[in-house]
Amino acid sequence: MTWQDDAGRDLVKSFGPRMAMFVRGEGSYLWDADGKRYLDFLAGIAVDSLGHAHPVFVDAVATQAATLSHVSNYFATPPQLALAATLKRLAGTGDAGRVYFGNSGAEANEAAFKLARLHGGSARPRILALKDAFHGRTMGTLALTGKPYMQEPFLPMTPGVEFIDSTVEALEEAIDDRVAALFVEPVKGEAGVLPLPAGYLTAAREITQRHGALLIVDEIQTGAGRTGAWFAFQHEGITPDAITVAKGIGGGFPIGALITFGEASELFYPGTHGSTFGGNPLGTAVAGAVLAEIERADLVRNAAERGAQLRAAIERIDSELIEGCRGAGLLMGVGLRHPVAKALVAAAGEHGLVINATNDDTIRLVPALTIGDVEIDEFVELFTAALRTVEDALVLDAPSGSSTGREVSA
Repeated sequence: MTWQDDAGRDLVKSFGPRMAMFVRGEGSYLWDADGKRYLDFLAGIAVDSLGHAHPVFVDAVATQAATLSHVSNYFATPPQLALAATLKRLAGTGDAGRVYFGNSGAEANEAAFKLARLHGGSARPRILALKDAFHGRTMGTLALTGKPYMQEPFLPMTPGVEFIDSTVEALEEAIDDRVAALFVEPVKGEAGVLPLPAGYLTAAREITQRHGALLIVDEIQTGAGRTGAWFAFQHEGITPDAITVAKGIGGGFPIGALITFGEASELFYPGTHGSTFGGNPLGTAVAGAVLAEIERADLVRNAAERGAQLRAAIERIDSELIEGCRGAGLLMGVGLRHPVAKALVAAAGEHGLVINATNDDTIRLVPALTIGDVEIDEFVELFTAALRTVEDALVLDAPSGSSTGREVSA
């Protein structure tokens, strides 16, 4: 029996086959059960902000676990209050802001969904979200996710959500005074790392305010410095009504949060929402330490600079497969001219590189915010090797008589 057999027998089938069995990590590297080393440019899907086994993360877990790990939300703890204050400061909420803690991005978005309902009441039954956006897999967040194929097995959805194109014109046409909230991702990570059009958030802020609707920004993948700002909405200098965060704020520890601004901070009242584990001292202590290290090491600036460096390096690769790069900071999508992303991920794994395919023609790169010249140079070497492997396979698989020698057979 192999570990693949164990996984196939014991784990639910909602995920595909696991690609490797990792047993150790350090910095931007992982080792599998056979001792093979991999360069990790996925970072747990934008989670491991400091990389693997960072001393700050390890010390925070050990220190807090040795004192207090959980007491329930009937009580406050110093790490919880400290993290709430830090998130308010980094997001720029001012004194009026508030923080709700959960255990994941989906839980943060569930809280945001409830916030929208509390704001809207019966007079505002409509909620707008963007086509192709992804906000989670729970029944509530799935209703906000503009991907019909993901919703279809679980219909009917929670009612009231309508999906619109990611244009200012579509928003102007759809919104009215019966809309409770607009949900947006600044960069649609799961749709292929697709940034919103320049100026969209600025226009959305003006339009939603005009109609009395909340603007709720899903920063689960874009937050914690990944795009070269603490939060992606800050690139446009707006003030939303709420943002949701998770992934990178915990650096590998499961934690999520809803951060509210202004009058939206007064919508929840006792009994309207809760989470047994949300905001426990262990999770909040670790997240506080991770954010402090991101700030101390100036990793937000590093994300901006290394993102530009990585994009330039990719664009210099001589490959017919690469169509271009998009994204912001260290949230990057590499567009491909052929639907071979899954094959490229497999080839990269063979060469010791961990990357991700969000769809058939996009590779997502979300490495740790700590990467530098060494990791980028090694990435280019391994990624180029993987590209060559796939290019060679395309030549072998091309239909006879092909004029380009690069066409993919059906």
